[in-house]
Amino acid sequence: MSAPREGSNESDGSPVSGGDRRGGERRMVERDPPGQSARSPTNGSDRRGGERRMVERDRPRSYAGRPIIKEPVWTWEIPTYFFVGGLAGGSTVLAALSDASGRHELARRAWPVSLGAAAVSPVLLISDLGRPERFYNMLRMAKVTSPMSVGTWILTGLSGSTAAATAHSLLGWLPRLGPASQATAGLLGPFLATYTAVLVADTAVPAWHEARRQLPFLFAASSAASAGAAAAILAPPAHAGPARRLAAIGATGEIAAAEAMRRRLGDIGTVYREGAAGTLSRLSMCLSIAGAGLLCAAGRRSRAARLVGGAAVLAGSAAQRFAVFRAGIQSARDPAHTVGPQRRRLSESSS
Repeated sequence: MSAPREGSNESDGSPVSGGDRRGGERRMVERDPPGQSARSPTNGSDRRGGERRMVERDRPRSYAGRPIIKEPVWTWEIPTYFFVGGLAGGSTVLAALSDASGRHELARRAWPVSLGAAAVSPVLLISDLGRPERFYNMLRMAKVTSPMSVGTWILTGLSGSTAAATAHSLLGWLPRLGPASQATAGLLGPFLATYTAVLVADTAVPAWHEARRQLPFLFAASSAASAGAAAAILAPPAHAGPARRLAAIGATGEIAAAEAMRRRLGDIGTVYREGAAGTLSRLSMCLSIAGAGLLCAAGRRSRAARLVGGAAVLAGSAAQRFAVFRAGIQSARDPAHTVGPQRRRLSESSS
């Protein structure tokens, strides 16, 4: 009579280890006693051959729980640039449309905002890069497949055209070049407001890459809200109606886009409810709702309401950019957020 084989249950029906290694997972199985049926799947058992899983399937993880990808090394300059660049792009569009529709008082307030934000943007990028020549080197070539290269040229073109457009609007200079510069800046504005969303989505960071379809809409709405709020603060009340409406519409779109993004992210969307990203996300929503409501309710009559409401919308837009930035870092630290989407895509492709 031969001895029982290793990994079998021929001797006494007790649990044994080592048997099954499907999918790289070590399992322990337990045979049901004679005459007893296999347990149902509702209590965590497996009905195949009367075997019960002794070790439950865990959430995706990595070796020793270490991150699978490196988290972004960007510092505060980059999320600040997300906000300031969006403000420049949104204000440029508002100013160009105001001039085209004859609302020159509103345009004369929006153009300086765009110029100031466009002037600050390269400073933030150079501060993050460490040396000015690194920014200049990006202008030595244009690579249409690189969001960073395209964005650098968009920022450079918008800065020059906005400077000429502002000089024409405020001082009457450049009578021939000024109108063309206004049109050029107005065309470049939407791209500056949204290219940073494409830039972060073109990475392996789960919270950014998996939201690649929603982030451009979120950044566009946030840019519109901040541009409208800034112009509503600076423009005379009688001429600031379009700016107040833009701020309210942008804030509403920002909240809606953020919620759609979180739903689309599924399990990864939990980063927007935890840690610094969760705090900033909730703060952004509260500030945007309060500021937009105050601008619409009392922005025309009260200067204090314009100042407080506009500042709240601006702060909400900035908080949203920092929330997206922090969410990317938090998702990169969790191996489950990296492995989970990969497993899902594999299962979808095999089915």
